[in-house]
Amino acid sequence: MTDTEPCEKQPKIEEYFSSYEDLEVHRLMLTDRPRQEAYREAILSNASLFAGKTVLDVGAGTGILSIFCAQAGAAKVYSIEASKIAGIAREIVKENGFGNVIEVHQSRVEDFKLDGDDQRQVDIIVSEWMGFYLLHEGMLDSVLAARDKFLKPTGSMFPQNASIYVAPCAVPTLFDDWHSHDDVQMQAFGAALRAQKSLKPEIMVVPPGDLLHEGTVMAWFDLNEVSMEDLNELVFNEVIVTQHPGNYQGICLWFDVAFPTNDEEETVTLLTGPTAEPTHWKQTVILLPDQYQETIEPNQPIAFNLAMKRNEENQRQYKLELTILDPNNVEHSVPCDCDLTKCILVKEHLKLSEAQDIVPELV
Repeated sequence: MTDTEPCEKQPKIEEYFSSYEDLEVHRLMLTDRPRQEAYREAILSNASLFAGKTVLDVGAGTGILSIFCAQAGAAKVYSIEASKIAGIAREIVKENGFGNVIEVHQSRVEDFKLDGDDQRQVDIIVSEWMGFYLLHEGMLDSVLAARDKFLKPTGSMFPQNASIYVAPCAVPTLFDDWHSHDDVQMQAFGAALRAQKSLKPEIMVVPPGDLLHEGTVMAWFDLNEVSMEDLNELVFNEVIVTQHPGNYQGICLWFDVAFPTNDEEETVTLLTGPTAEPTHWKQTVILLPDQYQETIEPNQPIAFNLAMKRNEENQRQYKLELTILDPNNVEHSVPCDCDLTKCILVKEHLKLSEAQDIVPELV
């Protein structure tokens, strides 16, 4: 089964940047409280990391993250925005009295240059580059290009790491809710609706109670080390042992990002999963074809292969390819908590071996 990216069209690079001239896009991001509060806290609570430093804000939009950096004491902030919203960003910078600290440049970061022969003058790179399921829109490529060109060897990335999570889930709004509507059987409509929506992932809020598992990490990135080539294809091919009963109707994806800090106990993390406060990213759900949905009990193994691959026609977008697998034919972790006989026997054998190892030590 193959699912394409959430956007049906393959916009050219000019169309990608011009889409960010729609002020409604920025209103949506600015009013996303978890997004705003995570970046504001990550920057202002670590003012000592910013004090007197040079910062590069990649994809600055309205410039609000640049202003947070200036408020934290940055000596210089280069605010790079490729769309015409850069003009409004300049006015906002002036409005807040940071014209002597923040320089707004309307430019692709790949085309931007600092004064002087040595381009690696930046202490910190700040960017809100995340898309649906983390990688949609491919803006991370631009951030990594900026890192390799401008960041000092001892510099910091805000955020500094990112994780993608995956979990089986129920999708009652597209399955169960159409068994009957106002006492009229609507299963034919529900099946047609699901067939239409299965052509691309669904961006939606998934209630925590619809998860069949709390989520397992599909991929983790250190933004100081990851390369563009590392992002060409990500593959998940593991067995997930369900934790909750329910209807297995889809695969849910979300992400978290974490920021550098002076205090490891006070790490700021932006969460976008079902158990967190909803964000404009919501969650990404790949619907299962009707013939694959089933009722699940706890400790039941679910196996699938999920591949995220760059779209060859547009490097800023990804194709999601989901293949349902038979858990009997996939290697399980050892020990495994699932209810397959082979895993139960292995687990009991391990318990017996551990007990035998302990006995001599107690004699």
